[in-house]
Amino acid sequence: MMMIRVRSRDGLERVTVDNPRTTVSALKTLIENQLRVPVYNQTLSTNRNLLLAKTPHDRRRFTDMSDPQTSISSLGISHGSMVYLAYEGERSVAGPAFHRAGSFGKKMTMNDLIAKQMRITRQENPHCDSVSFDRDAANAFQHYVNDSLAFAVKRGGFMYGSVLEGGKVEVNFIYEPPQQGTEGNLILLRDPDEENLVEAIALGLGMRRVGFIFTQTIGQNKKDYTLSNSEILQAAELHGQSGLKEWVTAVVKLEVNEDGGADVHFEAFQMSDMCVRLFKEGWFETDCGEGFDPKLSRMKKDVMVGVKDTKEVDNDFFLVVVKIVDHQGPLSSTFPIENRNYPVTMKALKNHLDRTKRLPFVKRISDSHLLLLVARFLDISSDVPALAGCVQAQTTVPEGYQLLIESMASAA
Repeated sequence: MMMIRVRSRDGLERVTVDNPRTTVSALKTLIENQLRVPVYNQTLSTNRNLLLAKTPHDRRRFTDMSDPQTSISSLGISHGSMVYLAYEGERSVAGPAFHRAGSFGKKMTMNDLIAKQMRITRQENPHCDSVSFDRDAANAFQHYVNDSLAFAVKRGGFMYGSVLEGGKVEVNFIYEPPQQGTEGNLILLRDPDEENLVEAIALGLGMRRVGFIFTQTIGQNKKDYTLSNSEILQAAELHGQSGLKEWVTAVVKLEVNEDGGADVHFEAFQMSDMCVRLFKEGWFETDCGEGFDPKLSRMKKDVMVGVKDTKEVDNDFFLVVVKIVDHQGPLSSTFPIENRNYPVTMKALKNHLDRTKRLPFVKRISDSHLLLLVARFLDISSDVPALAGCVQAQTTVPEGYQLLIESMASAA
């Protein structure tokens, strides 16, 4: 006899299997009998991304357990293994026995009543239709974490761009704040003065902060979650601070391909409205110690998930998948990027201007990271937006700004 864990939108449940040579068909019958999900309504997979599929068409792409005659042992399923279950509609789950307490039932406090009313459900549709990454900006970010950091420590950045008609988000550059990354944590050592300069540059470019991007490490790839509880907390906090309903959280990770090699993979989400609300109202336990299961977010009070009261919520309940596309934006990403292993110096500015001297001057400075270096020597309220405005419009840069930038470079 063995036990198989079954994770669905209702949380984690268990199914008892008598025969380790059980087929997929027999397993589905056991799920019907023990968990009350009809066989015809079940989609099973060993891939956790099944729980992120929103439509029947999306679920049909998960075919590893589609053959009813396949033995589960041939799929690597054994005692304690995890199988993912998706189904349509609602189901009836046996609840705990009810015992009356006195003439009018159990006495409840106001906090008890509020907790009973806090029901966690999936948000089916994001507020943003899609997110499009500038190819150069995305490549500059992923090449650094792949080639220099080898996905051994976490790295993050704020995404800047525009929200277009229909809720489409366009990312045109990524600002990487001072930070400290480890295998499991990302600590942002935010510099308000530097961020104000970035905001002034974005203003002149006609852009704004639209999201947060971070990497997961190789060690995390062995874990059974999409985002960890600490990543959920960080993403929810930044989403809530933004005040932007289309705010996007992007994740970059290494995934093993069919040939056994590793591919860099981008995923994009929004934190659900419920997730942001719970964070703002202080429902989350924020001490994510090693004793906590990283795929579960722990609440300070009971919430209702499906038909169960619980303090532990599967992180996937808080994620709303966003479609990813790409584009070629107006900026380059060839200038050295701030807050990495080495400080960006005027020597880098000189090398960049020498390398691009055949281009019009406005083209030579059309890089957000170059603009950030130059902005440190300009007036933040007037000069920085004005210079960035020239880049946005691709108009001639006033002679004074050009002479200043060239003199900064020649002083290297």
